[in-house]
Amino acid sequence: MEPWQLKTPVALILFNRPETTRQVFEAIRRACPPILFLIADGPRPGHPTDGDRCAAARQVVETIDWDCQVHRRYQDGNLGCGQGPAKGIDWVFATVPEAIILEDDCLPEPSFFRYCEELLAYYREDQRVMTIGGLNIQFGRHIPEASYYFSRYNHCWGWASWRRAWQYFDYDLEHWPKVREQGLLQDILGDDYAVKIWTSAFDNAYNKTLDCWDFQWIFANFIHHGLATIPRDNLIRYIGYTDDATHTTNGLSRYNQLATTPLTFPLHHPDFMIRHRAADHYTDHTYFDYFPSLWKRSQRKVRKLLGMPLDQSW
Repeated sequence: MEPWQLKTPVALILFNRPETTRQVFEAIRRACPPILFLIADGPRPGHPTDGDRCAAARQVVETIDWDCQVHRRYQDGNLGCGQGPAKGIDWVFATVPEAIILEDDCLPEPSFFRYCEELLAYYREDQRVMTIGGLNIQFGRHIPEASYYFSRYNHCWGWASWRRAWQYFDYDLEHWPKVREQGLLQDILGDDYAVKIWTSAFDNAYNKTLDCWDFQWIFANFIHHGLATIPRDNLIRYIGYTDDATHTTNGLSRYNQLATTPLTFPLHHPDFMIRHRAADHYTDHTYFDYFPSLWKRSQRKVRKLLGMPLDQSW
């Protein structure tokens, strides 16, 4: 096979974890993207160690030793887990028409970059596909013959997309009240359990009781019937289960340090553009239940924010 070199821009979202940032940045350094976007939120008020840790994380990504155009968006203040990444990704897609997005706790397998680049080109003009996902959480189940399958879940632990798709992202979820009032989530999901989970998640994102951006991106894909590609084998090792993480501190989770498997090329494309219902059903009833479920997790955070007692069964 002819040598391959990454041509797609890569964006790295970082904050205050130099240890995980170093690992992810090293993977990016080996891929040598020609354009690199660095998105860094600022220290949080009331967190005295944030200043030094944010500075240390930013220092990690200054060791750029390949020919690369670098764009930096470094915040002095803290925008939070929602606005910080959302505004950063807005900036990326305002600058380039397509990009690969990584956060500082999502460690990619080297073939992830080529997989993203080839599918960004393959589906560039196909409005049905909104996300190229790198995460596979089927644990050996529902493995397709092709190199990837189609899902309604655009997992954000290592992904890529286009400006044409990101234009539908709405941080404020303007359309959520109408979707909820008309019962459209049932039409979209067709699963009572999934509807319960996502109704609560979108309610909390809409009411700003949950500081996030990924739920809004999932919502955009839902209401536009967008498809995401999911690789045959997992390409992202999540390394974010640490004591200082904001949302994921359960180091014993089976999603911590997920094994990765290199993808082989050339890619074998699916014969048909049909969503893998069995795989999505498995995701509905394992991934979102194990965390614990989005419904339980969002309710737990709301109760914590309101100073209410927590149900210990959660």
